[in-house]
Amino acid sequence: MHKVLIAGSFDPVTVGHLDMIRRSAPLCEQLDIGVIKNYSKQSMFTPEERMVMIRACTMDIKNANVISFEGHLANFVLANGYDAVIRGLRGSSDFGYEIQLSQIYDEFYKGRVQTLYLMTSPQYSYITSSIVRENFMLGADVSDWVPKEVLPLMKKYYKGEKK
Repeated sequence: MHKVLIAGSFDPVTVGHLDMIRRSAPLCEQLDIGVIKNYSKQSMFTPEERMVMIRACTMDIKNANVISFEGHLANFVLANGYDAVIRGLRGSSDFGYEIQLSQIYDEFYKGRVQTLYLMTSPQYSYITSSIVRENFMLGADVSDWVPKEVLPLMKKYYKGEKK
């Protein structure tokens, strides 16, 4: 595959996200890591801050490019010529949601784009950005849940109030 997108809110990027990114990179010539501005979620970090965090921990991945976008995923994917979109699955609860989403997006893609699923590595299956954010805001040590480059940036960007 030439051009692949792995998209998410990455608020913040976790070790599970980074594992998926690293495992996705060899599957394509160009891997775009797309930071989605999700209007249905209250974000802790701005898209720009999240992009800085992702770049800090993916600098060694030569075919990775960090981008940001908003709007409908399928419209973005089609307008930018992606061959595939990679989605992560933590467990059976993700599968039900993802299969529905895949079927909806297939209607838009009309056979031009594939949705590929990677299972989360077992040691990361319980880690979510929501869990990281909540524990971080409460002062807990989240250093095992985020890439080493990310925690200092989280501390720098976190203002202690909802944005």
